[in-house]
Amino acid sequence: MLTISRRDPYRSLVTVQDQINRLFEGAFGPTQGDAALTAWAPSVDIYETENELVLRADLPGLAEKDIDVRVENNMLTLRGERKFESKVSEDNYLRVERTFGSFSRSFSLPNTVNTDAIRAEYRNGVLTVQMPKREESKPRQVKVDVTSGNGAK
Repeated sequence: MLTISRRDPYRSLVTVQDQINRLFEGAFGPTQGDAALTAWAPSVDIYETENELVLRADLPGLAEKDIDVRVENNMLTLRGERKFESKVSEDNYLRVERTFGSFSRSFSLPNTVNTDAIRAEYRNGVLTVQMPKREESKPRQVKVDVTSGNGAK
């Protein structure tokens, strides 16, 4: 029986990159116990529909009051802070892998976005920012008149 396997030419590059990252993390980076002290940036998905751009950011564990969404000079900026839970003494933790602290992410907006109509909603740890497109930038259909070769319709 013949087995067909897919070859990924980039797999070896990823492995080499992982080895280099581990080398530098061991020499200069934080240890596992220092994970709470490292900077973090929330993961973001951005997609486009016919009528709008939508940004979704994972912000688990944040309160709505800890999130700031601003638009200035066609730049969308998300800022916030995830605070370390003080209900439990730091000495009682056996492992801390989640990161805490302030974050800031900025995204350039195209001129097609109507910045006056941007809406943001935070639900179940996910921030959704809806950015409607300007009417003049939306696709529209143009009627084409067909004429005969002699100029008559």
